[in-house]
Amino acid sequence: MLLLAVCARQTSLCAAPVRVLVWDEQQPQQRMVYSNWLGGQIAEHLRHRPGFTVVTARLDDPEQGLSAAALDACDVLVWWGHVRNGEVSPERAKEIVRRIEAGTLSFIALHSAHWSAPFMEAMNERARADALKPLSPAERATAVIHETNLFANVRTAPKYAERLTPAAIYRKPFGGPVEINLTLPNCCFPAFRPDAMPSHMRVLLPRHPIAQGLPAEFTIAQTEMYDEPFHVPPPDEVVLEERWEHGEWFRSGSVWNLGTGKVFYFRPGHELYPVFKNPDVLRVIENAVRWLGEKK
Repeated sequence: MLLLAVCARQTSLCAAPVRVLVWDEQQPQQRMVYSNWLGGQIAEHLRHRPGFTVVTARLDDPEQGLSAAALDACDVLVWWGHVRNGEVSPERAKEIVRRIEAGTLSFIALHSAHWSAPFMEAMNERARADALKPLSPAERATAVIHETNLFANVRTAPKYAERLTPAAIYRKPFGGPVEINLTLPNCCFPAFRPDAMPSHMRVLLPRHPIAQGLPAEFTIAQTEMYDEPFHVPPPDEVVLEERWEHGEWFRSGSVWNLGTGKVFYFRPGHELYPVFKNPDVLRVIENAVRWLGEKK
């Protein structure tokens, strides 16, 4: 037993570090709270933790900081996008998702990156896979998907009364392929409130690697509020749930399998609040990066 323990420890110590790319659109308002940018705050924290090599990139870098070489050198891509989500090239988003599906890259979307091009493309791909899943293998091979709501009507928030997306309607004509009318996910929610009020986070899966070292509940002193329903495919795992004093709630730490890779969405944030100086928030990000990087 002792020999096995020593071998396991040596293997862990000798394992290649997780290569992390922290991507940040860098809107100027961040500097009011994060002197080295929001992405820089996260990157600096990870650099001081064992087992990571960390680089940063931004939207205004050559090739938007997302060149093939940059993605080749990355195991986990951590993404902050907000007011410039629409400026990211759809082709680069598709390349990121192709790598996630192939299992060579994992993706972490933070807060307002729910409307980032890579996250939306990943959710679209997951919605397509989910729509095909109920069909038999023979039906799946010839099914025709007709898509609506592409790019979520140019990023328009849904109303509470709207039908939840993604949504699929099936037609099975005699002698013809199955037709699927698929409404793609909006990737948004009906309400938000940037009033810097506290939220209360609860760990739903305490044994999950993302939850390691976290208290069962913790408070974020200042954050923006998002309210369910979140228009995304059903997550495979909801690790964290967030609530506010007025009754709003959100699935704030969710994981989706996509091909042989994974996507993690972590909701807390706002560029004007010190959310990413909270040690529990940073622990979630660190745990997620380590787990997703080691799953590769």
